Amino acid sequence: MAAARLRGKAAEDTVLVINSGSSSIKYQLLALPSETVLLNGLVEGIGGDSARHGYDWLDGSGQRQERILTLPKPDHQQGFSAMSAVLSDTRSVPTVIGHRVVHGGERFVQPTRIDPAVLDAIEQLSALAPLHNPANVLGIRVCLELFPQLPQIAVFDTAFHQTIPAYAHRYAVPEAWYREFGIRRYGFHGSSHRFVAQKAADFLQQPLDTLNLITLHLGNGASASAIANGVCVDTSMGFTPLEGLVMGTRCGDIDASIALAVQQKTGMSAAQVDNQLNHCSGLFGMTGTQDMRTLLKRCEQGDESADLAFSLYCYRIKKYIGAYLAVLGRVDAIIFTGGVGENAAAIRSRSCKGLKELGIVIDNDLNNQAVTAAACISQNDSPIRILAIRTHEELQIALEAIALAVS
Repeated sequence: MAAARLRGKAAEDTVLVINSGSSSIKYQLLALPSETVLLNGLVEGIGGDSARHGYDWLDGSGQRQERILTLPKPDHQQGFSAMSAVLSDTRSVPTVIGHRVVHGGERFVQPTRIDPAVLDAIEQLSALAPLHNPANVLGIRVCLELFPQLPQIAVFDTAFHQTIPAYAHRYAVPEAWYREFGIRRYGFHGSSHRFVAQKAADFLQQPLDTLNLITLHLGNGASASAIANGVCVDTSMGFTPLEGLVMGTRCGDIDASIALAVQQKTGMSAAQVDNQLNHCSGLFGMTGTQDMRTLLKRCEQGDESADLAFSLYCYRIKKYIGAYLAVLGRVDAIIFTGGVGENAAAIRSRSCKGLKELGIVIDNDLNNQAVTAAACISQNDSPIRILAIRTHEELQIALEAIALAVS
């Protein structure tokens, strides 16, 4: 019945996109097809003594208002109840809810309407994403209680990468590891890679299924994807988000024996080593900061550790660009996105430096201009276009959720 109502609506539909984390709840209400953000909120500090609940919304006159509240002794139930109160106070009425779910394993390759069997399957996949899926499941359960009348759709970070062929997603480890433990490349940031790929197609005025693209999502987490004729064929993150590019606190590609060697030398547990690699490595491990803006300022001041980290960060990006050029054979465009990719001109410039013979030439003047939605930052004679595109993962989730809800 909900889908029928949606199909019959003359006005815009509104999709509430929810990202439930272990200690935070991010939510955004979007109107479609105008893609207007009506409400944007964040509850952070769940599980502590108090939580900060900040949100902003469009009022009846089209002006954006902002408010910050405090929640004492908050849990997820209280956080979602606070969100529900904001929806009521701001007269925001969702017609569909889209849930970001980090891991869909091999089962979930597209957005999926949530029912008890689907929810149980997502919970069973928690072994593959123990820090994320349990919190995603908790958020879904609470929302099913609060909004039982609304269609609720799960959109999976891993889904976009499930087109990767076996020779690219399998590791050369014992077959039993794959069969029994699901050890393979899954990839993450799928909503962002999918979103900017389509935006690149729109910008270039070409059908996505005719384009070969390299997408670079660079934020505190970072990943690269190779997209052939609109379909993902490889990505840098692997079994977990640890593999691939250098990140804010994650190491990216390393020799697997390093973790074993550190355990043997220090007596650390597997959990302690895992924490070091995920939360104490990357830019933070090398310099003491994971903030790219701080790092770039320190580079300007002649800080050698910052300069080394900057060089390593960009070298790894360049290395993946080269690898994916080989994978794809023909590349129409390289896309920089994410907080760093959209805003750090120095990262884009260094990562593409020296690649003229491969058809990659940045225009320095264009590169140094602020990016609004989408911009070409390559020279006119660059055979491969270089684009900087602002990602909007919540919008991608909303688009996928509404498409399923009205189908």
